[in-house]
Amino acid sequence: MIATVAICAGATAGVIARPFRWPEAIWAVGGALLLLVTGLIAPGAAWGAVLKGSDVYLFLIGMMLLSEAAREQGVFDWVANLAAARANGSATRLFTLVFLTGVVVTTFLSNDATAVVLTPAVYAVARQAEVKPLPLLFACALVANAASFVLPISNPANLVLYASDLPRLGAWLGAFALPSVLALVATYAGLRFLFRDALSGTAAQGEGVSLSTGGRLALIGIGATATLLTIASAVGWDLGWPTFGAGLATAIAVQARAGETPLPLLRRVSWSVLLLVAGLFVMVEALAETGLIQWLATQLMHGAATDLRATAAAAGGLLAVGSNAINNLPAGLIAAQTIAAAHPPKLIVDALLIGVDLGPNLSITGSLATILWLIAIRREGEDVSFFQFLRVGVVTTVPALILAIGVRVLLG
Repeated sequence: MIATVAICAGATAGVIARPFRWPEAIWAVGGALLLLVTGLIAPGAAWGAVLKGSDVYLFLIGMMLLSEAAREQGVFDWVANLAAARANGSATRLFTLVFLTGVVVTTFLSNDATAVVLTPAVYAVARQAEVKPLPLLFACALVANAASFVLPISNPANLVLYASDLPRLGAWLGAFALPSVLALVATYAGLRFLFRDALSGTAAQGEGVSLSTGGRLALIGIGATATLLTIASAVGWDLGWPTFGAGLATAIAVQARAGETPLPLLRRVSWSVLLLVAGLFVMVEALAETGLIQWLATQLMHGAATDLRATAAAAGGLLAVGSNAINNLPAGLIAAQTIAAAHPPKLIVDALLIGVDLGPNLSITGSLATILWLIAIRREGEDVSFFQFLRVGVVTTVPALILAIGVRVLLG
């Protein structure tokens, strides 16, 4: 058990810290291979763990194709510049519009699209509007996680945590609509308070950017995908294949309009993300074989039988903290395995989901989306330290967590 935990901890630390600037996938896959070589997990069990993520892989591929097509055709630049044009010279209004744009993108395209694709566009708008970029960039980072449980499609972690038992759309909205609103309001209010001085000035008017025919095709594809996934959620379908099909169809249409094959676009997709997720699935399976998952499941079952509401609140809070310690991807996978072993009441699962989705806003290493956001802003010449992000995270996320988990537990 000690060797398995040590390898998984080391690989997870590599994913978070990226020593030698090696990609995150190298550390996750390296950890999985080391577990195989040392005999700590059997090849059959490892392959079975990889296959468990099939719906997540398809979902991610579809979303990456949509995001890349939209980025290539300037859709996100167009949306961000539209926000700047409608800010009417107010930095505060511009911040609010960027935040709301992030809510929409996260809700219908996932948190990764907001953190990775929208961030460079928002930085360009900040320069054009001649306002300090950090308040707008922090809005991208935090709204990506704060809005990630509005819909099942808003965060791939939702698919992992609920596995094959994803609630239908009506049940989902009944459980998470109010917690989502409270989390977003608390996050927005915290950011407004922290950056009140930077947002007190004026903003230059946006110049307005026209959308190309390819951009309109990409935008139609995004809208069609959002509609399709909303329907899929409502009727209880798996989301992987619909997302993959919609993303591929959009990519083909956009590239055909440009007189190109989809190959150039496919080359720009971050395929290593799939290897990262697969490696994490293998490591969590290895941890399950040590008995750790069963121990956690036992504690969860005991707590549920003793005090359901208190256990749900505690479980959600602990997972929120744990997501910052080891990143929310492995934390979510461990939680999913624990849920599969314990079969706890839905209230506990809902609280865990809020913890794994919203909790990562506490620190810069909390989620893969936030790590990718940091990489994106560094490319633009900006940087945020661990403690700078922590200060913002504590002020915005602690109240958001208390409100979101609290109201979900109270509603029962």
